[in-house]
Amino acid sequence: MQAIRVHAFGDPQVMVLEDIPTPAPGPGEILARVLAAGINFKDTQFRSGLYPGEPPVALGTEGAGIVEAVGERVDDVRPGDRICWMYSTGHRPPAHGSYASHAIVPANNVVALPPGLDFQSAAAVLFQGVTAHYLSHATYPLAAGDTCLVHSAAGGVGSLLCQMAKLRGALVIGTVSSDAKAEIARACGADHVINYLREDFVREVRRITGTGVHVVYDAVGESTYLKSLDSLRRRGLLALYGEASGVVPPMDPRLLTAKGSVFLTRTGAQHYIADREEFLERAQAVLRWTAEGKLKVWIHKAYPLSQAPEAHRALEHRETTGKLLLIP
Repeated sequence: MQAIRVHAFGDPQVMVLEDIPTPAPGPGEILARVLAAGINFKDTQFRSGLYPGEPPVALGTEGAGIVEAVGERVDDVRPGDRICWMYSTGHRPPAHGSYASHAIVPANNVVALPPGLDFQSAAAVLFQGVTAHYLSHATYPLAAGDTCLVHSAAGGVGSLLCQMAKLRGALVIGTVSSDAKAEIARACGADHVINYLREDFVREVRRITGTGVHVVYDAVGESTYLKSLDSLRRRGLLALYGEASGVVPPMDPRLLTAKGSVFLTRTGAQHYIADREEFLERAQAVLRWTAEGKLKVWIHKAYPLSQAPEAHRALEHRETTGKLLLIP
């Protein structure tokens, strides 16, 4: 099999395409032939060494393909099944990632593709869709009449968050960095779109809502978290789920009092898909909505496996307006 591996953390060029032995699935595992692998910003952070790990490291947190073999104690997945998967390993990358021609996946992390859903769409939506699902349905369960601020509203998670928030009846304010991205955010249901390079998003949020929003969904981190807190209404919630601009520094918890007795959480997918039942609930909803056309997925570009470094550069330089894929 072929796989992208990282032997020393660093810039995109540290990713190397290698020929390695194809592993056999162990108990509770499946071997999948990868037909599409999703690229996520978190992959770039594993590659750079932001999260601890011991090289060589495999990359790729989600994928879609066909089951080739199953290990012992696997009852509900069979060779030939059309599936997609995501890894939920906290801050450690998987031993066998999806940037490869074949992947070993825990059977508990596998979900069947609904009829009519293609492999590329499944690989493009699963990880970010599950993230958007738990943020909008559990971290702060949006309801009709709620207001939310979604940073990076044209990005992978952000575009899906906007759509799910509208499905739940919320008023959605999105932030973007360009007019092209503003059009995508509007197409995803954002009621108001703020170009943060031209406008102060705190002032605009206060102008639109009068009181601030119920919840801010923020994967930007260091450069936005203070202004995100300022965008909240009294007892609102800041839900951090990433740190694209850098890690939020330690803070005095009394700051939360000063901002209106607001709440702060930093989420991790592993705590929202802690068992197979919860994973299937979220994943099946996301895949079903995608197959039915209720969720739109923008695929910016599909790269061959050998061009993984180019894909990471495009993502890190904010050159994309949709999902990036690798095609083995």
